[in-house]
Amino acid sequence: MGFQENLAGLAPADHLARIDLAGAAGPLGSIENKPGSQGSLRIYAHLATKHGRIDAAAAREGLALYGEHTADARAHPGKHPSIDRLLAVAAGAPPLDCRLVDAT
Repeated sequence: MGFQENLAGLAPADHLARIDLAGAAGPLGSIENKPGSQGSLRIYAHLATKHGRIDAAAAREGLALYGEHTADARAHPGKHPSIDRLLAVAAGAPPLDCRLVDAT
């Protein structure tokens, strides 16, 4: 399935302001609830809720959820930072810790 079809099967993440990401070396940034990153917010929220953190198995699931965007990310490193993080974890980088931050 494609990205849009996969998103349709995930829980909404409208209640989140952002997801803060951290790795073994400390903070790695955030995925904010704003246009252009809301799909990533939903995928990362799904992975964090289901797996507790993003390890290699969760990263592979996330790459499948990104659908056609995963191939584009592989072909153009740096174009899709949220996918690049998952590619790195799937390839053996340390897991990512996710903190879901409510909008309230």
